[in-house]
Amino acid sequence: MHKEIYEQPQAVIDTLVGRVKHDSVIPASFGQDAESVFKQIEAVQIIACGTSYNAGLVAKYWFEDICQLPCQVEVASEYRYRNPVIQNKTLFITLSQSGETADTLAALQKVMQIRSEMAASQKQSEILIPTLAICNVPESSLTRESDFVCLTHAGPEIGVASTKAFTTQLVVLAVLVTTISRVKERIDATREKAIVTGLQQLPSLITKALSHESIIEKIAEDFSDKQHALFLGRGTMYPIAMEGALKLKEISYIHAEAYPAGELKHGPLALIDENMPVIAIAPHDDLLEKLKSNLQEVKARGGQMIIFEDESSDIEPEEGMRVIKATTNVGRITAPIVFNIALQLLSYHVALIKGTDVDQPRNLAKSVTVE
Repeated sequence: MHKEIYEQPQAVIDTLVGRVKHDSVIPASFGQDAESVFKQIEAVQIIACGTSYNAGLVAKYWFEDICQLPCQVEVASEYRYRNPVIQNKTLFITLSQSGETADTLAALQKVMQIRSEMAASQKQSEILIPTLAICNVPESSLTRESDFVCLTHAGPEIGVASTKAFTTQLVVLAVLVTTISRVKERIDATREKAIVTGLQQLPSLITKALSHESIIEKIAEDFSDKQHALFLGRGTMYPIAMEGALKLKEISYIHAEAYPAGELKHGPLALIDENMPVIAIAPHDDLLEKLKSNLQEVKARGGQMIIFEDESSDIEPEEGMRVIKATTNVGRITAPIVFNIALQLLSYHVALIKGTDVDQPRNLAKSVTVE
């Protein structure tokens, strides 16, 4: 896992090859007819499991903010067993590291069946429900059955807890969001350039985030006697908090939950005491002041906090509050990816302290090919 965490800068470089050029995205990188199809779609549906589901949740914010397209994200094991209403002109995206995830494959097949039934009852030309697979394994079942395919180039990932596969999924999703926004003329050249430049800077930003490992290793010592943890985030940082909690659960066996920071008063605040570490993500964005107010609520109840912030967030450390300047002026698109690096390192070092099997945690498999 440690090796794969440090392979992420190169994995991002490899994933961007052929998808961005100079200051813009390359629509043809998603397929020969992708541009004409993307112009027509009016909604997005993302289906995935586990870590891939968390990547989809981040993308939901991007699709609605940048593309101005409604986006729904659902766990595949739920989607496949209900009767979903699929609207015409919906882009159906499946996310999977292996391309063999049983529930995700079944959900894709269900959509294709519904699409065929809709086409049979209407004119074939009027039905447009394209499927796009984002996957790390070429020639997998998911890529073979989808209309469009976009491969992440994370390289082999052996550790059960996904690191570089998750990061490259987010990179591809960022490129996809920018591409659709461009072909639908919902983004100008200046904003497109800013996003592409941010993605091109990601390898160096990740490298800088990795340089904080010694600090994070020291903080991980506080978890030696802990059995529970709470992760907080707002906006795109909420799904990143979910991913951080999932990683901690997977490899250290600590019970961890993630909540939107604004939900504290709606229940989670009852859990706060000196034995419940609270990990918060504090980018320098429009919600920073709201987050600071939420952190004061935790402090007032004696909570022990670990805050990963942008250098410009300027959260002053206080008693019971440790602040790590994990990033430096990252953009809205790149921030979730960079902050997640710090959470990966935290989970890794906590697992080492707990003495668990970091690479092969109990009861889990790398690829979930059965229900």
